[in-house]
Amino acid sequence: MYQKLIDYLEKPQVLILGFGREGRSSYNFLRKYYPEKPLTVADMKAVDLDDKFTRLMTGENYLDGMDEFDLILKSPGIPFRDISLPPGPEISCQNDLFLRFVDCPIIGVTGTKGKSTTSSLIYEMLKAAGKEACLIGNIGVPVFESLDSLEGKTAVVEMSSHQLEFTRASPKTAVFTNIHSEHLDHYKRGFEGYLKAKLNIGLFQGEEDFFIYDGDDDSNISHKIDLNKLPGKKIALKAQDCQDDDFLAGLADLNPRLRGRHNFKDICLAAAAARLEGVGDGAIYEAVQAYKGMQHRMEPIGSFKGIDFYDDAIATVPKAVMAAVEALKNVQTLIIGGKDRGLDYSGFAKDLYASNIKNLICLPETGHDIGRAVMAMGQGKKVIIAQDMKAAVIAAYEFTTPGFACLLSPAAASYNQYRDFAHKGDHFKNLVFEYGKEKPF
Repeated sequence: MYQKLIDYLEKPQVLILGFGREGRSSYNFLRKYYPEKPLTVADMKAVDLDDKFTRLMTGENYLDGMDEFDLILKSPGIPFRDISLPPGPEISCQNDLFLRFVDCPIIGVTGTKGKSTTSSLIYEMLKAAGKEACLIGNIGVPVFESLDSLEGKTAVVEMSSHQLEFTRASPKTAVFTNIHSEHLDHYKRGFEGYLKAKLNIGLFQGEEDFFIYDGDDDSNISHKIDLNKLPGKKIALKAQDCQDDDFLAGLADLNPRLRGRHNFKDICLAAAAARLEGVGDGAIYEAVQAYKGMQHRMEPIGSFKGIDFYDDAIATVPKAVMAAVEALKNVQTLIIGGKDRGLDYSGFAKDLYASNIKNLICLPETGHDIGRAVMAMGQGKKVIIAQDMKAAVIAAYEFTTPGFACLLSPAAASYNQYRDFAHKGDHFKNLVFEYGKEKPF
């Protein structure tokens, strides 16, 4: 089912650009079928690889010499914003080659927020209906790692903007959850470049394919996208339409791990995609009811010293933070802040000031600026400028009233102090556990 992919990779001089999990899986795939094929691996960091047929290019100049190759397999984490790309090589990625050359039913999911939840729900709905499926892609499993187990299965693939940037094929069913400003530091044209990358999920569809999207104004999709440029059949889901559907409306409060309007929309988007695959309402209901939630997305940590703690470290944009605050309802303390990627936080600061949040604990870098902006608006909020997560958690225990909640929801990326959002969320949880004991501060 993927012989075309193997054949395609036989002749070109290949550069594997980036040697994280996806880059390593590309290397393993190529070596499986071409043990002695000359390859080149390039990465800023040192690469531990003992292979006489593979040349290594590492260090600050690892991007030099890209014009020597026919095919560059780019890893998602490497930005080309400040790079002048050579005209010769084809720049591709696993996501692109998977869509072009692997013969299986594919449901692709992208969006700024909600794509992991929506992908997981589609997968669970297919399984509940007795259909064979796999859940791969940006959710943590590089698509090349799943190829040997795909026979007879539907692939549900979460696709990030980085994985879509150089993708020139689209899945038969594409789900676009929403679009908001993010990753502005990754693309030459900022938000325009980010949106262009995302749109590749539907740009190459056929007329009989389906493009499912959030049709409400606050998702920004219909306002930012010229839908006429997308050839697939459009399915627009609006909140009111979902609420008017008696079955879908009954799913809104079915599972506490899916509380809130944003999660209800994810349910509706997933149900629309699953129904196209012949999944009935019974299986959809079963999947929603049994869904266990995702780590670091409104994840309940527990109640310590009377305070309910939640880890929402995956919320890297303001829209996601306010959605979590609205869904949880009793957030008295909010911990925000992370890497500054050039987002405009002025509207977010106003939303925080107008909210019922009492304590705002602000981490570097963005949190400090947001906190100062909130303080400048007037009295009513306790703003704590914290230098690290330890100080933030100590402050959360000190200032949060028992019976209320403390939420970590950064509204920013984590790379200034952590490897990723999961690293940040795990550190938060460990500190909550540690200081939740009867320990003096």
